[in-house]
Amino acid sequence: MTQRRVLTIRDGSIRLGQALKLADLVDSGTDAKDLIGAGEVLVNGTVDTRRGRQLVAGDVVEVAGLSVVIETEAAGDA
Repeated sequence: MTQRRVLTIRDGSIRLGQALKLADLVDSGTDAKDLIGAGEVLVNGTVDTRRGRQLVAGDVVEVAGLSVVIETEAAGDA
C-alpha cells in the first residue's frame, strides 16, 4: 500500500528536485538527480526524468511506495 503525504508550498509551483528534498524523500540534490535520472520518480503516474519539472497544486509525486500531493497555502494562511 502506498503512503501518502501532503507537501504545502507557498508559491504557485516548485521544481521536482526541490519537492523531493522538502518532502524528505531524498537527502540531497544529488540524490534527487540520481533518482530522477534513473526513472524511479513518477509524476501523476508517469515517469519523469526532468529534475526541473514544475509541479503545481494537485500534482502527485511517487517514489518507492511513497506518494506526495502538492498543495499551495490558502491565501488566508500567509
